[in-house]
Amino acid sequence: MAGYADSKARHLANLRRVEGQVRGIQRMVEDDTYCIDVLTQVSAATRALQSVALGLLEEHLGHCVSGAISSGTPEEAADKLAEASAAIARLVKS
Repeated sequence: MAGYADSKARHLANLRRVEGQVRGIQRMVEDDTYCIDVLTQVSAATRALQSVALGLLEEHLGHCVSGAISSGTPEEAADKLAEASAAIARLVKS
């Protein structure tokens, strides 16, 4: 089971909101909207995606990583920690 199972509906709602934001940005570009206004909306959509990512990461740490530490083998725990570390690195670089 995914670590975000309990909040799946919330994540999907947030992702649908981001999808709507991106469609709005596409319309803005199609309509030749002033570039700074488009960039403002791109920034808002980026922050919304980062918020979803942080929520998923928090749930991964709380469910998958902690579960592997408490009931898995040392190798499984190390693998889950390495996954989380790599995910954090990707988020920081983006």
